[in-house]
Amino acid sequence: MKPPKTTPERLQKLMAAAGLGSRRGLEKQIAEGNVRVNGEKAELGRTVTTGDTIAFDDKSWRVVSEPVLHRTLIYNKPEGELTSRSDPEGRKTVFDRLPRVKNARWVAIGRLDMNTTGLLLLTTDGELAHAMMHPSSNVDREYACRIRGKASEEQLQHLKDGVELDDGPASFSDIQEAGGTGENYWYHVTIMEGRNREVRRLWESQGLTVSRLKRVRYGAAFLPKRLRMGQWSELSPRDHEVLRSDIGLPAAPSGLSLKQPPGSGRGKPGRAGRPDSRKKKQPRHRKPRNQRRR
Repeated sequence: MKPPKTTPERLQKLMAAAGLGSRRGLEKQIAEGNVRVNGEKAELGRTVTTGDTIAFDDKSWRVVSEPVLHRTLIYNKPEGELTSRSDPEGRKTVFDRLPRVKNARWVAIGRLDMNTTGLLLLTTDGELAHAMMHPSSNVDREYACRIRGKASEEQLQHLKDGVELDDGPASFSDIQEAGGTGENYWYHVTIMEGRNREVRRLWESQGLTVSRLKRVRYGAAFLPKRLRMGQWSELSPRDHEVLRSDIGLPAAPSGLSLKQPPGSGRGKPGRAGRPDSRKKKQPRHRKPRNQRRR
């Protein structure tokens, strides 16, 4: 019996899921004629399926159909770290603390600026990352904000109704007071977008300054209370499926992935998002002689 046919996927989508670059960057490479499929220059909109070969950056891959296992982390970002892979000034990035993955790369789902702390989702599932960040998905983000001064009822209503920022209208979909005394008051706010410094700029539109900002939720993912600053926690496969189903994606990722032929080199992108399942042997620790049973 022949195996069921696999639905073709867009070339840049499959390459991005395999960790060969961002989807937008790969679209540029395709448009410039730097990607070949079955020996011919690929064009934007090209789809691929099982058995096709892809050549890019002096390497080649074969499109195969097999189970794909993705990983997703929740990272508690501290102040002073950038949500980028590298920095010309040598500053720390969130990727400096993450575990290594084989044949894939971590993709940050939404950015946090240097002075914002809290929940940052990172995944090897490019499809999940793209869907959660796309405005059409309407994934809400919740932040804990410490404000200098207490906001009036009129100011809070303005922030709910919407204000005009430099890059267009914006608003909080929900605001909950969380206590405070003296000069500092806490609020929990929810936004449906992820524009640059949007939460801070919304408060500034009312003449209020944010002294601390922490993201505590992104869609269905909550920041664990026991997760310390600078630490990460890996989601279970079941929780990963919850994130996908929450935004309307099928529970299981696509069956198409990329595989390099034998002898094409080690440590290069291959199967899309398949973590290294080999376990390192742990050294055996022997008790001191005077503690052993006689």
